[in-house]
Amino acid sequence: HFYKRYRTGMEKVDPDTSEPILAGTDLTVPEIKYEYLDHTADVQLHAWGDDLKEAFENVAVAMFGYMTEIETVEMKDTFSIEAEGDDMEGLLFHFLDEWLFAFSAEPFFIPRKVIITEFDKENFKIKSTGFGEEFDIQKHPQGTEVKAITYSAMQIYDDTEKQQHEVYVIIDI
Repeated sequence: HFYKRYRTGMEKVDPDTSEPILAGTDLTVPEIKYEYLDHTADVQLHAWGDDLKEAFENVAVAMFGYMTEIETVEMKDTFSIEAEGDDMEGLLFHFLDEWLFAFSAEPFFIPRKVIITEFDKENFKIKSTGFGEEFDIQKHPQGTEVKAITYSAMQIYDDTEKQQHEVYVIIDI
């Protein structure tokens, strides 16, 4: 045990918190009266388009639609982001992560529409502009907070022959 000198004499001190443990405190470990329950802490976004660019644009809007009623967002301002990745999944991850950051920190921007202005599928670089406004809790109903983008079960389909251009992304909420 660790001891500290106080005016009242020696007291046992918890070494982790350095706070005195009061004399007479019952330190019997109680019976376990709790359990861990599975809880869904994520949601999967599925977006598609006439091409992969449009699918990426739509998944960004889908993410914001989960955070608020997207219909309440007016297209008054613009905000642009750039992202890059090591592969297409990394590009999608960083694209959404940059948009999430624009919302989560200054300027707290929420787009109603996202347009990709440059989409380099060979070097995995993207530039996009969002049309929307600053998030205002008085105007925009608060939906579910998105904590992070994940790579978990991420899927990207870009098949021109099958006309299949869609993405699946799981976000932590």
